[in-house]
Amino acid sequence: MDTGYPKSNTESTIEKLKKEIAGEVVLSVKSGATMRKWREIFNITQTELADYLDVSPSTVSDYESDRRASPGINIIKRFINAIIDIDLAKGGKITTQLTQEFINEQEFFEVHEFATSFTGKELVKLLEAKVIINEDLLDTKKVYGYTLINSLKVILDLPYSQYPRLYGAMSERAFIFTEVSSGRSPMVVIRVSALKPSIVILHGIKEVDVLALKIAEKEMIPVLITNLKVDEIKDALHKL
Repeated sequence: MDTGYPKSNTESTIEKLKKEIAGEVVLSVKSGATMRKWREIFNITQTELADYLDVSPSTVSDYESDRRASPGINIIKRFINAIIDIDLAKGGKITTQLTQEFINEQEFFEVHEFATSFTGKELVKLLEAKVIINEDLLDTKKVYGYTLINSLKVILDLPYSQYPRLYGAMSERAFIFTEVSSGRSPMVVIRVSALKPSIVILHGIKEVDVLALKIAEKEMIPVLITNLKVDEIKDALHKL
């Protein structure tokens, strides 16, 4: 199937879609009903799904009606792979529609989670960063991931309703802003947002705006500056 998008983007967005579906099924009180919902969203019959999984239609029906014990992770994984593979074999219309949101999202920001938590001081060392304010808080600030944000695009073009997506799985993360001139706009956005990152990292600037520093002080958010290239930042953080 050719979606018109670069292969790497297509693969990464499909993986994100799979994780979203898996999370919803696992956390659902009625996992079978949630599985049925997603099968219907993909316009796949019980018979089609059963044939692909090499089980009887009654087995699919039993899971969807919660007549069987809650499905384990392996069954959920097989189910998700099946509905997406079946859709892709038909041309991928539903998969393309559902992943469009992720593809657009990548123009504005990238969300990544760490396998474990790290302190602010560890990030300072890793990114060869300079601490501008609230250095005393770095030992107590935990980060479980980071979001790389194109400051200009997010502030000018991203709908405010999409801002919560910047926080990924949790707010205890580092926001890394690129395309910044003084740091004022990013900090103003953080000031008026309900959620706050643990640490703010400004890329490629020499001095931080006075108002930005006042906001950082009030919100108790350490602010760092790094002059590493964006690719070097990604490489360093992905090793975590």
